[in-house]
Amino acid sequence: MTRIISALSEISSGYDALFCDLWGCLHNGHAPYPAAVATLQSYRAAGGRVVLLTNAPRPGRFVKQSLERMGVPADAWDLIVSSGDAAQYAMFTGAVGRKVWHLGPEKDDGFFTAIPDDVTTEPAIHRVPLEEADGIVCTGPFNEDTEVPEDYRDRFLYAKTKGLKMLCANPDLVVDYGDRRIYCAGALAQLYDQMGGESLYFGKPHPPIYDLARRHLAALTGQQPDAGSILAIGDGIGTDIQGAIAEGIDALFITGGLEAERFGPDIENPESALLEAWLATRQLSPTYTIGRLR
Repeated sequence: MTRIISALSEISSGYDALFCDLWGCLHNGHAPYPAAVATLQSYRAAGGRVVLLTNAPRPGRFVKQSLERMGVPADAWDLIVSSGDAAQYAMFTGAVGRKVWHLGPEKDDGFFTAIPDDVTTEPAIHRVPLEEADGIVCTGPFNEDTEVPEDYRDRFLYAKTKGLKMLCANPDLVVDYGDRRIYCAGALAQLYDQMGGESLYFGKPHPPIYDLARRHLAALTGQQPDAGSILAIGDGIGTDIQGAIAEGIDALFITGGLEAERFGPDIENPESALLEAWLATRQLSPTYTIGRLR
């Protein structure tokens, strides 16, 4: 049974580091949540480390720029590790070939142009039309404002027939951008899998992003982190929470994010009976639960 808490400070002293999700936890896509920012600042001031662990399909350096534009202060976190970082390394080392069809918006071009230092000696990746591609790199729909996964069924059928693998840079299915819900790369990859194609995943809940986060945290602190010293925070039950449990990491479920309407009228205070009944249907039990990060 998950324990409902009212503030991170009730449990934070038991952990040396946080793996904290962004959308729905630290911000809503437009602006940061002041209470969440203050909570992370206080945790760091007490000596804890904060790793922002996000399924954003862009490399961490671009996520940092987005946070700066949004007004998230730099003293609220230590490291940023993105699904884009883990997937980018896989792409440049040839996971889906050297000629790829990029399915995604122009804002994700940095995935191809910002080459990490540890792959600069690898052969170049070339973006080509689908008909010429050896594989697919999916960072999301071309137009996230209007498109849905079904819009790509005909192209996916062609790609599956060619035997192309899809590298999914963001396993999230949807994300809330302010009051608008948009589809992510994970929803496109899910459809491709359902059609008989093969997708490769690198963000939460899959191991590569956690391996990368632990490596970066070890480089920062000078010691390998123990799973028991980390608390994962997230609002995605099938990504943040499932991934943490699979890694043996304690998890704090934010009910006021993607699932905000499920647990009663007060977003800040989820109703225990509704929460436990819903978690039972998912067969997952996060260590702790809170309405909003505070």
